[in-house]
Amino acid sequence: MDVVTLNLNGLRSATSKGLLAWLQRESPDVLLLQEVRAEPQPLLFETLGYHSVWFPAERPGYSGVAVLSREEPLEVVRGLGWEEFDLEGRWLHLRFRDFDVASLYVPSGSSGEARQTFKYRFLDALAEHVRRLLDGRELIIGGDYNIAHREIDLRNWRSNQKNSGFLPEERAWMTQFLDLGLADVHRGLLGERAEYTWWSNRGQAYANDVGWRLDYQLATPGLHSCAVEHAVDRPARLSDHAPLRIRYGTAP
Repeated sequence: MDVVTLNLNGLRSATSKGLLAWLQRESPDVLLLQEVRAEPQPLLFETLGYHSVWFPAERPGYSGVAVLSREEPLEVVRGLGWEEFDLEGRWLHLRFRDFDVASLYVPSGSSGEARQTFKYRFLDALAEHVRRLLDGRELIIGGDYNIAHREIDLRNWRSNQKNSGFLPEERAWMTQFLDLGLADVHRGLLGERAEYTWWSNRGQAYANDVGWRLDYQLATPGLHSCAVEHAVDRPARLSDHAPLRIRYGTAP
């Protein structure tokens, strides 16, 4: 089973850059999308054989998540149950027969103190929600976490220690979140090697690989144990984020 997570930075923009051709070529079983910034458009993907579920933000052209899957889900849960976060369309949970997936888009705090405070509130709510979810079912939470967990997860870590996305409190939260019973599947397969999923549009960040690893697939132990292959598709250039693909074998 191939699962891909991708921040689109806008569905319209990604489509103009070849999203549909990429999807037809790569053909993942599940595609977790963030920052869709569009109303539901199921017909766009139906011809490629995908069932799609959407959770747009209330504000047009902003945020929003979606999940594409070959199999129709048994159950769909939109939102964390906290109105201030759910108005921004940041959590979408699908239940299938043997496993669950969730598409997650953590807020950025880079625009100022108010949004950083909002981000911390969101992270607290997310941890509480996921703690209740971990009931023995296998779960993948894929998405843009807007946090680089460790120094190896961004190129210029020394100069970013006071910037949102690499603040000590955010990194500590990620450690505690994993301690709930999740594993960083990408890091587990990658080992102690740098590989990034997001590059600033400023300067020559992409060309010089001055990036951040902001996109993750966190999974419960059974799924983590059967993860066999990973790939970050830098050449796709569908967005300022790269698709992160994990191939999972048969879960125990």
